[in-house]
Amino acid sequence: MAKTGTTTQGLRAAIERSGYYPALVAEAVEAAVGGEAVTSYVVHQETTFDANEVRRHVTVLVLTANRFIVSHTDEQAADSSSPTPYATTSTESVKLDRISSIVVSRVVANPESYTPGTLPREVVLTIGWGAVSRIDLEPAACGDPNCDADHGYTGNSTADDLSLRVSDAGDGPDTVRQTLAFAQALSEATASTQAAR
Repeated sequence: MAKTGTTTQGLRAAIERSGYYPALVAEAVEAAVGGEAVTSYVVHQETTFDANEVRRHVTVLVLTANRFIVSHTDEQAADSSSPTPYATTSTESVKLDRISSIVVSRVVANPESYTPGTLPREVVLTIGWGAVSRIDLEPAACGDPNCDADHGYTGNSTADDLSLRVSDAGDGPDTVRQTLAFAQALSEATASTQAAR
């Protein structure tokens, strides 16, 4: 379930409502935010199935006037490194001027009869800031079908730092709406930052 809003108190309440180790998640996020005012946020708790195990994790996205903060918490079963179950929380703070791309992919049913303002049934928000890139390579070729020369490789490099997928069926329409609102706030904030340079 995702929650979005614009206040630090609202952020804390959304983390608590997610029900996923709220004290742990809130402490990590609040430490990363520090004294900055929260402009917008999304809290997305997701349950996945991995073989015979049910795994939960939560992602918290926070926008301040100067930074984009992403926090992710996963739970792990007991293993050779720990005799008891444990959770791992990580946070990353990114200056807004480092964000290089914001991609919002929308899946819309019956596009021939789409009405502006209708919520998509699924949204994937992908944010890139240069920490992680995906490179897809393939052998290069020329137009000569008889050529057997080595033309090297060609490919694409794609920023792939964070992808958050929400759907109407799995998360509800409010989650889809809230993710779109956060994406718009982040896009506007990065445009303002780049214009100020």
